[in-house]
Amino acid sequence: MMRSHIESFLQYMTVEKRMSANTRQAYASDLTQYASTLTQLGVEEWNEVTRSHIVKHIEELSQAGRASSSLRRAVSSIRMFHHHLKMTGVTTTDPSLYLESPKAEKQLPDTWSQTEVERLLDSVPTSDPLSLRDRAMLELLYGTGMRVSELLGLDLDDLQFELGYLQCEGKGERARIIPVSSVAQSFVERYIQQARNGLGGRETEALFLNGRGGRLSRQGFWKMIKRRAKLAGIEKEITPHVLRHSFATHLLENGADLRAIQQMLGHADLATTQVYTHVNKSRLHDVYRKHHPRA
Repeated sequence: MMRSHIESFLQYMTVEKRMSANTRQAYASDLTQYASTLTQLGVEEWNEVTRSHIVKHIEELSQAGRASSSLRRAVSSIRMFHHHLKMTGVTTTDPSLYLESPKAEKQLPDTWSQTEVERLLDSVPTSDPLSLRDRAMLELLYGTGMRVSELLGLDLDDLQFELGYLQCEGKGERARIIPVSSVAQSFVERYIQQARNGLGGRETEALFLNGRGGRLSRQGFWKMIKRRAKLAGIEKEITPHVLRHSFATHLLENGADLRAIQQMLGHADLATTQVYTHVNKSRLHDVYRKHHPRA
């Protein structure tokens, strides 16, 4: 019975709140674990849940080594779920009210050096359609700082290369214009002229296609960049946004204005962009320790 209420909540969030498939999966995982903990604690009805039960569950997740970001998401899932239970009359109280979230850990974004990025880009051949597509995608990511989802969402008419820019739709459906480097532009144009139609591009407006002619997925991109990094002999850990973070860091290192970087990245708040100043300072410290005779 308790599990059926979880499914009803997920259905409500999907239909009424338009929750994405990835978010639904995360919430389902969080709430299923939560229900299992409650069962172990002898709780059989949602009305029996107390604040101490929730705290106990979060403590167990923390002891199991869950990251603070994962714990915060679990607390958020539980809060929204209990609010829904009360609003729909399943429970008479909300035990998650005033529940505090774990403090966020300050994490610096993963970045690569300019040499590492160039090594990755230069290692991708352009002798076949898929390789030319991969080179164009990687050059465009590093040349614009777009999010992977923004890159994969591009259509042909988003490109305004005659004016030196492209338009993409970011978070919150906010559109923005981004300048494109001449190198990235040249590889994208070569991909369109020499490879895209060979991948079935006549039937879709999507810019980057998979081997079957459909829009490339995030999973497909993730597999591609991991494979390309391995072939380039780069053993450093790679993330989907490593080129985005490297784009911002390298601009800052070479004297770019922080507000200009904010606009290109599509950050609503300058404070989000300022994390790259911390990356820059940490690199300066490393250089100092390595090269100063009395460091």
